[in-house]
This record gives sequence, structure tokens and C-alpha cells, in this order.
Amino acid sequence: MSTQIVVPPMGESVSEATVAKWLKKVGDPVRMDEPLVELETDKVTLEVNAAAAGTISEIKVQTGGNVGVGAVLGLIQEGAASVSSPNANATTSAPAQPQKAAAANNSTPPAAQPAKTPAVASASAPAPMPAARKNAEDRGINPYDVPGTGKNGQATKGDVLNYAAQPQAKAPAAKASAQPSGPRPRAAEEERVRMTRLRQRVAERLKDAQNTAAMLTTFNEVDMSTIMALRAQHKDTFEKKFGVKLGFMSFFVKACVLALKELPSVNAEIEGEDLVYKNYYDIGVAVGTPQGLVVPVIRDADKINFADIEKTIGDLGKRARDGKLSMADLTGGTFTITNGGIYGSLMSTPILNPPQSGILGMHAIKERAVVVNGKVEARPMMYLALSYDHRIIDGREAVSFLVRVKESLEDPRRLLLEI
Repeated sequence: MSTQIVVPPMGESVSEATVAKWLKKVGDPVRMDEPLVELETDKVTLEVNAAAAGTISEIKVQTGGNVGVGAVLGLIQEGAASVSSPNANATTSAPAQPQKAAAANNSTPPAAQPAKTPAVASASAPAPMPAARKNAEDRGINPYDVPGTGKNGQATKGDVLNYAAQPQAKAPAAKASAQPSGPRPRAAEEERVRMTRLRQRVAERLKDAQNTAAMLTTFNEVDMSTIMALRAQHKDTFEKKFGVKLGFMSFFVKACVLALKELPSVNAEIEGEDLVYKNYYDIGVAVGTPQGLVVPVIRDADKINFADIEKTIGDLGKRARDGKLSMADLTGGTFTITNGGIYGSLMSTPILNPPQSGILGMHAIKERAVVVNGKVEARPMMYLALSYDHRIIDGREAVSFLVRVKESLEDPRRLLLEI
């Protein structure tokens, strides 16, 4: 008896995935619930486990193949110790190989065939009807931009046709990088590798943020002397008591929460013609991984202490690097913090993480000459950058937010007293 290896439901708004890596090959024995294959979606990497014990008898979709929910990836022969197949070598998964460049005979390399990527959608947006999605994508329209009249607000094919007839329904600008650029004189020294779904998703979301939001960035700087002295004094006791190191990020999370409470527009978002003010503080922390940028979320950051924040950040960061984050870990954030300083960045202008209206950029700590009480001193300074959506946040509020964060970091007692 054979059991199918099936693509499971992958979360709201995610309908497609790419086979990233087979963990087993044809003929390998498997145990019940043993991981068999890794799938990469535009948000997370997930494992498909064995629904029965037995032996892998067939692999239907090779590494690099695109699949939808419910697709059959392969078969398990239940109870078999091994399967002898003349096509075993042909069906065994192998890592995806980049397309080799054309030989140096002035022929152009074959253009990479980009996979169809799911359109950008908010975490709360209902998935459009399949016919509506296909019709919209054929017309170059983001199906999630189409107001839906179907069940639960889903967009129908008729909604897409009506939307397409409106002036604002414009196809997105062609991606220069996706089009062949003509003959490449040094093609033999190049190779092509398809973008991962996560990298495509990051590119889409960041470009969407630039196109949609009235994005500006304002700057300030903070003297890190007090926090650094505080950490040096208490780090050993803190780690011994809580089992986690005391880092900078917990101070920044708490400082941002305090500022968000005072300036609620920075914690809000625009939804249609409404402003949605959130009375909860789910702080996203940007994490760079080999697969791309992800932003796992610290839930209710205002209700947990420094140790719990550090533990949560450590756990989310590890799972992000291991590709073990779930959809729930990545959705619903109200504000984001990104730390380019760990890579040595001195200053940057971070891009919004839609639909959020603000993102704080941390940077490298450098000793600089500053005037303190009329005297020039060398102090460990960090530049802060707040990128914000000017449609909802005024310049006064943006500047006030950064000043509030600066004050809390330079006098950490404020974070304990919440003053």
C-alpha cells in the first residue's frame, strides 16, 4: 500500500511553494512523522513529514519544482524495507544546479525562467478566488488590490474585470532585472541562479513600501555610555539569574514601546480610508538569514521584562537562521527595529515593513568627540534613524519619537519607571 507525500496547507495568503531540498531519496526507509522534504514559501521554510512508516518509492517533484497546496510530492511504500527501482537514479533528488553560462561562442545564455510568485498581501487580506487571481496576474494587477464582493470579502473574477477598467488599475512597472539585457560579452564567466521565493517576497514588499507610502527618514544620535556601563556592571548577575545574556536590543525594544505609547500614530497603520491605532505592542526584529531578510515578532513587548525579551529574541533568531519560523512568528507586528550596526553600518535609511508606519534603524557604536558640560569628550555614540509614513505620521511626531527613544536610552531608569 502506498501513502502520498502531500503539500500541507501553508497559512493564509500562501498557496505556492518551491521544493527546496529532499531529505530522503528513493529507497530510503522512513519512520512515521520523520521529515522528508523542505518546502520554501515566500515567507517561511517548512518541513513535510511522513504520514506513514515505510520506504520512499517515488519522488514526483524534484528540487526546484513549484507546487501548490495538496500537490503530491512523492510516495511511501508502507512497510517495505527497500524498493528496487530501475529509475531510482533518475528520480533521486539532487541539489538544484545554477544554469551554466553559454559557451564563449557569442551565443546568449538562456534567460532564467522566473517562478510565478504570490502577490503581496496583508496578513488580514482574504485570499482571492482562484479565477480572480489568475485573471489579475494575467493583467499585471495585484489581486489583493482588488476590492472583493464575494464571500468574506474575497475578490471574484467580476471584481477583477471591474477593477481593470478603472484608471488606477495600472500594471506594475517592468522589472529591469527580470528581462534579458541582450548579448552579454562575458557570459562564459557568469552563472544564473533563480531567486528564492523568500528573496522575491522581500523584493516585492520593499518595492511596494516605496511605491505606496510617503516615506521619509529622520535621524538622531544617542550616547550609549550609560547602557554600556550598566551592562558591564550587571551582565554576569543577569546571565546567572536568567540564563541569557543582557544585550542592547531589550533596551531598544522597551524604549520604543514607551515612545509608541506616547505617540500612537507611529504604532498605527492605514487601512483603506481608516487609520487603525493599535493598543498593543508587537515589535518586529529584523533578522538576516542566508535565505533573506525575515522579521519575527515579539508579542506584547510591553508586558514582558528584559530577560523575556532577550530570550524571545534569541529563540526567534536561532529559528530564523535554521528556517524553523512559523507563519505566526512573522505576522501581525506593529513596529519594527532593524540593527545594521551588527554588520558595521554607520548610518542608513531603513525601508518600512508594510503595513506598518514606522521602523527604527540601529547602527554601529563608534567613539566620537562630543561636547559634554562644555568639555570635549570621547563618547560611544550611535546614530538612530526612523523611517516613517508621512501620510499618517507628521514630522513633529517622528522627531518627538526619536527624542523620546534617545532620552530613555541615555537614562535607562525611565524604562523601569515608565516616565
